[in-house]
Amino acid sequence: MSGYPGVDLIEADGQLQLSHQPMPDRPPLTLEGAKALLAQAGYADWFLFDDALKEAVGRCGGHEPFRMAIAERRDAQFELESAQDAMTAWVTVTPARGGKALDANDLVLALAQAGVLFGIDEAALMKVCTAPEGGRAVAAQGKPARNGEDAHFEMLVDVTRDRRPKVGEDGLIDFRELGDIPVVDAGQVLMRIIPETVGFLGRNIRAEVLEPMKGRPEAFPDDLPGAKVDDQDPKLLRAVFKGQPVRVGNGVMVEQVVYFKGASMASGNISFDGTVHIEGDVLTGMKVRASGDIIVTGTVDGGHLDAGGSIRVGGGIIAHAVVHAGDSVSSRFVENSLVEAGIGIAVDSMVLQSQLQAGNQIVVGTQSPQRGRLVGGSARAMMLIRTPLLGDPSSTVTQVLVGVNPVLEAEYQEVLGLITKQNQEEENLGKLVQHLAKQGDKTGVLERVRTTWSQALQALGALLVRKDELEKQMALFDKARVEVGVGVSGAVDLAFGKTQRRLRHVYDIGAFSVDQGQVLFTGPDGDPAVVDG
Repeated sequence: MSGYPGVDLIEADGQLQLSHQPMPDRPPLTLEGAKALLAQAGYADWFLFDDALKEAVGRCGGHEPFRMAIAERRDAQFELESAQDAMTAWVTVTPARGGKALDANDLVLALAQAGVLFGIDEAALMKVCTAPEGGRAVAAQGKPARNGEDAHFEMLVDVTRDRRPKVGEDGLIDFRELGDIPVVDAGQVLMRIIPETVGFLGRNIRAEVLEPMKGRPEAFPDDLPGAKVDDQDPKLLRAVFKGQPVRVGNGVMVEQVVYFKGASMASGNISFDGTVHIEGDVLTGMKVRASGDIIVTGTVDGGHLDAGGSIRVGGGIIAHAVVHAGDSVSSRFVENSLVEAGIGIAVDSMVLQSQLQAGNQIVVGTQSPQRGRLVGGSARAMMLIRTPLLGDPSSTVTQVLVGVNPVLEAEYQEVLGLITKQNQEEENLGKLVQHLAKQGDKTGVLERVRTTWSQALQALGALLVRKDELEKQMALFDKARVEVGVGVSGAVDLAFGKTQRRLRHVYDIGAFSVDQGQVLFTGPDGDPAVVDG
């Protein structure tokens, strides 16, 4: 070792040995000094035996000659890893210590020998090979197969009616009020199926082809009144006759539209399988029934309306009229009448001394946000009742109830009963199949029983799915609320399910809700306060 008397460095078989001969009056050797001298001699990159070097430095202060290995030359090393799914390979590089360095070609060859043939990242390999500290890098990455897209439905006409609206996360249904009736002509294309795609092939790092999953095909439902699949192209749906298009799930049906100039003794009662459009009024005692929608441009004055779809009344609903719609009802105002809707009720201005019931929501004052009011009578909805003014000091008690849906609850109880019955039937059929399979099918009925059993299982599965859907909808009851855009005055009986409060003093703009059995009122400041009455 140059610069330190009595110490020599000797290379032998890839190792560096320190040879020591004692000499008088020599300054002591430190560990730092020894490393500096190694660097000067060109051995800084070698792999040091730290403990051996420390020992050698200590023994150099003695009077005994010795020779010992303190370092060695090491070539760069690497280790390959592959994911179990053969989509990724990694390389971990330990850099050379005085020995032969790696280059990217070395790793590419090693990967090939290990069966990694696709997706090799040569730039990453070069980077990790030249990094002073080595490291771990993604050496190869497979290309996953891209699954095909499912077929989907594209509307080709303007449809404002949807007989299967969806419930949002807040429990509200975005229903539309009826406006003008959209009309399609016979033969007009209503809807198109955009076909499924096959997807794109992939490859793993072994260069094996990965097959994509083909998208799910779709077809139009069989029963779509007023519509048919195109004779030449099964992906097109056409109108059979002129009428109103109505969205029904993954299809469109066409309802015929009939027009009347008022409903009176002259016209008689009206019953039609489709949509009824009445120019004028519906007078006392007259009944109008439609499987689709009913549109009345005038007033319903004591008449009876019953629609499977929605009802729009351009004027008011008055004089003990009875209005029922499977979907929604909208009108200018309501007074002394009964209005029921499967989804929602929307009133432009005010509701006075009437009974309203909606499966989802009631909104009053849609065209009069400051003067609209709900006074007297009762209003019931599952999720929301919204009105500018609620109650009136000069009126009788106004009853408001949210967080209930008798129709939904009745269906839930019915489904529970059907599940119990179907469970028993499925269990009995399963036992019969096992018995016939074990004892022998002497009468040849085993296959029929198996088919019936399979059908019973499918029916049970459908019931369980519906049960879950109903439970999810009923779980939204806790999100029910009553919103007032101006305030509350007069006597109001407020109920959230079985939790009731009698409001007998004034409330300003805000919203009522329920939380853990307590009725809360939240004003513009956002701070909820417990409602005692």
